[in-house]
Amino acid sequence: MPAPHYPTDREPCIPVLFLNGRQEYLGWRDVLLHAHLIEDLALPIPPAASAALRLLVAMAARVSGLDAQADGRMTARQWAQRRRDLLRNPTGFDSAAVHDYFDRHVWDLFHPERPFLQDPRLATQCTKRAGVNKLVFGRPEGHNLAWLSPHTDTDPHPVPSDQALWHLLIHHYYGAAGQCSVRTVGDRRLGNAKAGPLRSTLSFHPLGRTLFETLLAGMPKPSRLWPDAEDRCPWEESLPDPDPDSGPDPDAAPPPVSSPGRLLTGRSRHALLLIPSPDGRQVTDAYVTWATQKKLPALDPYLIHHFHADQPATQRHKPRLADADRALWRDLDALLLAGDEDDRKGRAGQGRKSYTVQRPDAFTTLNDLPADLRAALRVRVYGFDQDDKTVNRTWYTALTPPIWPWMQEHDPATAERIAECRKAAEEIGEHLDGASQSAWKQVTSPTGEKAGRPPRRLPPWTHSARTLYWPRAEATFWTLLDNPTRAVRAAFAADAIHSLRAATRPAIAQHFRAAEAVADAVAQLRRHGH
Repeated sequence: MPAPHYPTDREPCIPVLFLNGRQEYLGWRDVLLHAHLIEDLALPIPPAASAALRLLVAMAARVSGLDAQADGRMTARQWAQRRRDLLRNPTGFDSAAVHDYFDRHVWDLFHPERPFLQDPRLATQCTKRAGVNKLVFGRPEGHNLAWLSPHTDTDPHPVPSDQALWHLLIHHYYGAAGQCSVRTVGDRRLGNAKAGPLRSTLSFHPLGRTLFETLLAGMPKPSRLWPDAEDRCPWEESLPDPDPDSGPDPDAAPPPVSSPGRLLTGRSRHALLLIPSPDGRQVTDAYVTWATQKKLPALDPYLIHHFHADQPATQRHKPRLADADRALWRDLDALLLAGDEDDRKGRAGQGRKSYTVQRPDAFTTLNDLPADLRAALRVRVYGFDQDDKTVNRTWYTALTPPIWPWMQEHDPATAERIAECRKAAEEIGEHLDGASQSAWKQVTSPTGEKAGRPPRRLPPWTHSARTLYWPRAEATFWTLLDNPTRAVRAAFAADAIHSLRAATRPAIAQHFRAAEAVADAVAQLRRHGH
């Protein structure tokens, strides 16, 4: 029986949506060949789509020649002109260049020597497999309870190979930290992995009218800041040494990050190896372990970063984290402004922490795009709400309207208005939290005291008022953009007062002190609205 194989460049493994509304599965090769006819990716799992888009941008850089680093081959101006020339091509990427690139590399998911984005040495370096449930995000594995899934480790169900590829990508970018399969390299045995480079982050990608425009618009610009090291994607690296004692030194520094290959595809800290069914159509088991114990520092071009000038150099840039409870409009100003001073309340007793918000680096070259594309650009957002270790809460995606007309470079007044509205909404939201907590304590405390240590859990009034406030604040935000003369703080204060009254209305009839406490809280919010 022939060995199982699954060439991801030709097998239908990436779902896409064509401009005519037809959805189809394509391999990597055909995605690039038809990028000018494709509207968007249609991957149903947002973190997999976020990872796939990074791989496609790196592939597009190779086939278009836009991967030239600042080594004398192409200046920044020449690079921008080259990109504009490509965007005018109605037939998309050059088909000969696409075929030449994919023919030079191995894309087979189950290749015996070079499985795509995997390490074949794990079969001898790991004594225990992780199981297919460990591979697939959302399935319970190990001793975890199966709350919402029928899968158990006593009866693991295989996963189709195309879906296994999606989850392979998620592990490389959003993989968990902590205990994993023990991997032995030489005389070192380690069973602890570090978190993936995008874990718990929020990705922002410029979205064009076609996937062809999306890949070119979101391509990182060349910079002299990158090292002169040869830039390689994982599938472009030389074959790994088949010796089972060879492998990564956990204490050795990894190759320096270069752009766009290593930056977008080569910072994984996890190693995986998929075990296929005999026909290669399914994955029945997997090894999941560590690839490096070292962090590969780099600023991902699709993340909003908070720059803390008072921190050590290695800790100054911190990506904005995904939060499923945070509406997308609260991040708009970070995309529109070239740089913005901001501050956030720290933990109790720590005061406020100031930082500068830096928009994603991919957005810094949008001004070089053709005018018609700039006017149509939207932003696709991919979020994976996780903790920094092992807990995966939820993933989500969102889409903005065309944002270019509001960019600081085009309409600074509107960009500043958006920032002003967002800051006012969050400040009033903080005051609503404080006023509702104080009112709750005034009613429920035996002494009626207002001051004291903040509660560990949100009081019911605060939780309800916050839930009511933010949807109203979003509607107010959009009306404030259409009415630039309307007072911002007063508008959000009115939303906060309405939300607090609605949240506490049932309690007025139940607690004889509730009316007075709510009246005091309303008065506080009115003062903050001026």
